[in-house]
Amino acid sequence: MFSTKFVNNPNSVFTEPAVGFMRRHGRMIACLGICILILTCLHPADASATSAENKYYKADASYRALLKSSSKKKYRHNWLNCIEKFQAVYDHDPSGPWAAAGLFMCGKLYYGLSIQSGLTSDMRQARDLFKRIIKRFPQSRYKSRSERELRIIAKKLGPNSAAVEETVDSDSLTTLIRQNVSTSSKLPVPVGKPTTVKELRYWSNPHYTRVVIDADQETTFAHKYLRVDPSIGKPHRLFVDLTHSRVGEKLQDFLPINDELLISARAGQNTPDQVRVVVDIKSYETYKVFSLKNPFRIVIDVWGENGDATKGSVSTQANFVTAGEIGVSALARQFALGVRRIIVDPGHGGKDYGAPGYLKGVHEKDVVLEISKKLAEKIQKDLGCEVILTRTTDRYLTLEERTAIANTKNADLFISIHTNSHRDRRASGIETYFLNLATDNDAILVAARENATSAKNISDLQSILNDLMHNAKVNESSRLAGHVQTAICSGLKEKKYTNIRNKGVKQAPFYVLLGAQMPAILVETSFISNKEECKRLVNSNYQDAIVESIMNGVKRYINETNPTALFGENQSQG
Repeated sequence: MFSTKFVNNPNSVFTEPAVGFMRRHGRMIACLGICILILTCLHPADASATSAENKYYKADASYRALLKSSSKKKYRHNWLNCIEKFQAVYDHDPSGPWAAAGLFMCGKLYYGLSIQSGLTSDMRQARDLFKRIIKRFPQSRYKSRSERELRIIAKKLGPNSAAVEETVDSDSLTTLIRQNVSTSSKLPVPVGKPTTVKELRYWSNPHYTRVVIDADQETTFAHKYLRVDPSIGKPHRLFVDLTHSRVGEKLQDFLPINDELLISARAGQNTPDQVRVVVDIKSYETYKVFSLKNPFRIVIDVWGENGDATKGSVSTQANFVTAGEIGVSALARQFALGVRRIIVDPGHGGKDYGAPGYLKGVHEKDVVLEISKKLAEKIQKDLGCEVILTRTTDRYLTLEERTAIANTKNADLFISIHTNSHRDRRASGIETYFLNLATDNDAILVAARENATSAKNISDLQSILNDLMHNAKVNESSRLAGHVQTAICSGLKEKKYTNIRNKGVKQAPFYVLLGAQMPAILVETSFISNKEECKRLVNSNYQDAIVESIMNGVKRYINETNPTALFGENQSQG
């Protein structure tokens, strides 16, 4: 049975004593090997049990680490990660000796999570797991342990809890656990204080509607589209589920919209741990759902087929202010240009002061409002375009509201006016941005400041942008930004202003530009944190020079789009 050729091979790694041993006992060793092989083939479950045992002890190590860390216990996803590992023990061999142990620990973890979260839904999940152990593994030692846990839970849930019996079997229940774990985000969502959903807002026109869900803190969420269901009289629906959340006291549970695209938005406590917002849809072409931070809110953009913006009245909760009436000849010229309406957006406002100036009492919100008012007047007068200011007074506007105004008013261009700032007060210069992924650290810092968020959160927004960029007019925005940036720097030099630093055209993910359906730019007019530039920004002559330069940049963009457009009216009369 044992080959003597192998042991007599001079290249063998066996030493001479080992060779002698193998010659004397080779038959016995070979028989023992065959027996082991036969036993393994006859009992493959033994290998499975060993693997399940290994999974169990690895899961148990994670469980003990969780219990030792007070900081880890504060976050829901850490509990769900442990549950997932014990669930894997059961999944490995649902009828094996470690299956009951895996499910029992899933129940223990859900019970522990319920103590942290205060949610009865977590405690019911634990209860149901213990019940299934008793039913499925009646001979297991975990039966009596599960019975003890159930008595504790019954006292916690109260006398009426016994009347609520689940009808799902064990496999269905563990499938629900897997779904619960797999769809949970890795974001650090606290299990202590639930998120409060405070308000629903919307802006709309015949072919665009933006709905915003306001909440008091960040949480994970999921969304799903449901097709029309005639059997129950339900239209197309889009729902958003916010995890670990509560309905706020002042939340309007029904928000009528009744525009060309949407019927209404509804909010309610879908489960003890979840708020659901449902948007009832009449018709749509496409939609996007994304979140913004500080404060946390979820934005739902719905687009229909592009139509004539002049049809129908605009339904909105915002107040718009135009920069003047437009004559027939001006309207004709605007249609020829393809640019008939421009939104000018003074950044910040109200409680949002923006960047503080080098000079005491100077704030970004006031400076950009003055520049924006002058710009609106200049564009309307010199280009004959209708101009809409997102604000004309010192009032607060959310960033998503500004873009919604531009979209619902069917603007052709969007220009957001800001002043730059840096901790290094020597920093100076002018730069113009368009919406795209950030290309350098300075751009990330500027976007973080204007978004009122952290540089760390910009990476989250950049991942959102990958799915949104097809809606943004990136190339046209870049071209508009280039013309405006060049015009400002050359125009200021022509006005004999010295030390004008051209920081160029840059790209970054700005909330205020997100979802804009037209070429959109953000102009950082100068550094308000710089001594010389702050003095210039509050000077009326410098503001006029900035305004004239921006207007010239817009004019050059229009001329490049249609070189004869500005002269079309005169040519037709000649």
